[in-house]
Amino acid sequence: MAHTCIHWFRKGLRLHDNPALMAALRDCKELYPVFILDPYLHNNTCVGINRWRFLIGALKDLDCSLRKLNSRLFVVRGKPEDVFPKLFSQWKVTKLTYEYDTEPYSLSRDKTVTALSKEHGVKVIYKISHTLYDIDRIIEENNGKAPLTYNRMQAIVKTLGPPKRPIPAPTMEDMGDVETPCSENHEKEYGIPTLEELCQDTAALREEQFAGGEQEALRRLDEHMKRTGWVCSFEKPQTSPNSLSPSTTVLSPYVTFGCLSARTFWWRLTDVYQGKKHSDPPVSLHGQLLWREFFYTASVGIPNFNKMEGNPVCTQVDWDTNPEYLAAWREARTGFPFIDAIMTQLRQEGWIHHLARHAVACFLTRGDLWISWEEGQKVFEELLLDGDWALNAGNWQWLSASAFFHQFFRVYSPVAFGKKTDKNGDYIKKYLPLLRKFPATYIYEPWKAPLSIQQAAGCIVGKDYPHPIAQHEVISKKNIQRMKLAYAKRSTDSADTPSKKQG
Repeated sequence: MAHTCIHWFRKGLRLHDNPALMAALRDCKELYPVFILDPYLHNNTCVGINRWRFLIGALKDLDCSLRKLNSRLFVVRGKPEDVFPKLFSQWKVTKLTYEYDTEPYSLSRDKTVTALSKEHGVKVIYKISHTLYDIDRIIEENNGKAPLTYNRMQAIVKTLGPPKRPIPAPTMEDMGDVETPCSENHEKEYGIPTLEELCQDTAALREEQFAGGEQEALRRLDEHMKRTGWVCSFEKPQTSPNSLSPSTTVLSPYVTFGCLSARTFWWRLTDVYQGKKHSDPPVSLHGQLLWREFFYTASVGIPNFNKMEGNPVCTQVDWDTNPEYLAAWREARTGFPFIDAIMTQLRQEGWIHHLARHAVACFLTRGDLWISWEEGQKVFEELLLDGDWALNAGNWQWLSASAFFHQFFRVYSPVAFGKKTDKNGDYIKKYLPLLRKFPATYIYEPWKAPLSIQQAAGCIVGKDYPHPIAQHEVISKKNIQRMKLAYAKRSTDSADTPSKKQG
């Protein structure tokens, strides 16, 4: 039977390594590639302007690639459970394909859509291609539990063997006689919205550092894979959090949106490593992809993964509620130039280095401000181009020493940490130009500069730039004691309620 098929793009905004799209083309006469602007996922509360711009770029690129195959992208607005019944009837659909997604919202949404499809006599096919492995299989191999250490994770994937090889993008030959019916009103009915149509204020937008889309993702991948020496010697902790241009690949946004397949990235690295001496996980580039897999697996196997309460692996901490502190951190007004420069880069560009994330996350939570990691998680979700539900939740738990990482006595200094890789404060000068005339001696601690130096720099602390929000040396010691108490309480609670140890 020749099907009329919808391929539902969600993540996986690419043609290469898209097995669900290839499944759509099998026994198909009409193909409708659809992207749904779902109000639950795509709203202005949890999607910042840089993230919107990246998504629109990715959709435009996808539409462009589909046009080359004599097809088009159909962008539809609304809740999937409302949208699909209408499309099923209107287009006389008989098959629906999509890429499997492990997020809790996605799983419940897909369950609803599958039930609706059944009611309409529509066959549903999904394929796994957003992760390197089938996450459920990893959990199964670990006796039905998520592995809670990286070493355990490595041991399990070793038994599973290397990830599947990626499949090529469909060609005109694959399309065969498949058609995508388009009306003259296509742009009006199913066009990609502009930022203005999404009620975004584009006046404050900076030049785009990382353009969305599959073509840009593959171009960047090619560029990095040519640097064979760099790829082979890559060690994440040795890269710099405050270099003026990124010291890592910045392929994470492309993997998050699925413009780049994680499996394609993995196998391209394997080709580069072939026969050469190279770094190993956890610090290598293969290691970074396995970290992603680790947190995805944890997010599937651990209930309430993005919350403290009801999360069995998360230490229960009596975080403070302090809206003023939270706003100062979010808006780069803490009075610590290194922290404020990072938060400024995050808002302007939608990306900050992994170790810069460490610094600001520690500062917000256990280091200085004692605010819940869940608040930081929300800000990162809105502002990061690579904001990914599982990785965001996992890393915030790690950096607040709530789960996975337990050395809470190791605190990042908001002064000394940045100095290690940028003595002159060039990074601070770039993102906080107000401070650029401060000498290197004072740029990390402008409040220590004599008034004459502040005047010469044209920036008075307390007037033009804020006083430090906290006394780091004092508060960090107090917070270490608070963490100690939370850990002690955790040990007592564990002793009172014996539970099966996970991982």
